[in-house]
Amino acid sequence: MENYWNKQQQKPHTLRNGGLWRDESGRHINAHGGGIMKYGDTYYWFGEHKDDHTSNAMVGVMCYASKDLMNWRNCGVALSVTDERGHDIERGCILERPKVIYNKVTGKFCMWFHLELKGRGYNAARYGVAVADRPEGPYKFLYSSRANAGTWPIEFDKKACAIADTLNMDNYKKWWTPSWRKAIDKGLFVKRDFAAGQMSRDMTLYIDDDGKAYHIFASEDNVTLHIAELTADYLHHTGRYTRVASGGQNEAPAIFKHDGTYWMITSGCTGWEPNEARMFSAPSIWGPWTQHPNPCRGPKAEKTFNGQSTFVLTLEDGRHIFMADIWRPRHPRDARYIWIPIEFEDNKPVIRWRDEVTF
Repeated sequence: MENYWNKQQQKPHTLRNGGLWRDESGRHINAHGGGIMKYGDTYYWFGEHKDDHTSNAMVGVMCYASKDLMNWRNCGVALSVTDERGHDIERGCILERPKVIYNKVTGKFCMWFHLELKGRGYNAARYGVAVADRPEGPYKFLYSSRANAGTWPIEFDKKACAIADTLNMDNYKKWWTPSWRKAIDKGLFVKRDFAAGQMSRDMTLYIDDDGKAYHIFASEDNVTLHIAELTADYLHHTGRYTRVASGGQNEAPAIFKHDGTYWMITSGCTGWEPNEARMFSAPSIWGPWTQHPNPCRGPKAEKTFNGQSTFVLTLEDGRHIFMADIWRPRHPRDARYIWIPIEFEDNKPVIRWRDEVTF
């Protein structure tokens, strides 16, 4: 595998992890917290446009295109924020982790992202949806919402729903106590947000082999992950969802499938500061999900190489590329990127640090 990824003499250049990644015009690529979609013979990289002094959305979602994952052309702004006051994506809102998937039935490109309304910090905890006729856009904003209002997770039978419905937030004002943790497992926060809809923050999208798509996101005040099935047009939730790692405090999910097993890499919740990556596996998208040790190896592996997961790109030959961001909150535009091919040892993913990669 080493030879496959590092035949540098056959490639025009390499990408240096943590270095400046320039587009064809020579400018640092501005597509943070992003993901990649392949359409035809072209890869499209969507990510957050970051400003010099704020991580709020002052421009929108950027799109870059490449034939080889090495040389990137700036396609411009795929989804623009607006100056309309009170609009969901008003300039200055928080718009994070955009992901795009193509719907073969409708012929539409569907973008989902984490959205926080302007001036409300991280209290809104919504997802946003936009759609386009071309991969690079322009994308039309459709709506934003919380997730799966009025619906219990699939693992909650009648008895579990009845128990969850009795939980009262007033009885659990102190977090992280043993009783609070038990209540979280039983659905304390699910019940709290049942009517208004579940919180939706750090997220990704995944299309399975059967064409069904899923929205994976940090929910319940970032305490628990949710995996929610999307409708056939990829624009709404079906109402079918499951909880993963209840009370585990995971965010930044990146999911992929290898030899029939689903793998998910996440991070802990430490704001802009890096932390140790987590990894989970399951025989089905619906679980059960099992946690494994940190898959990272090499210098600063205990801090995910100073990065945070954002996406795993699966190539047509079945290989996978782990993608992460090295955040720079004091100069957001200068945040850097990490892309590392995933290896397998004892049938488990391993992310081994490489200073440079080429594809």
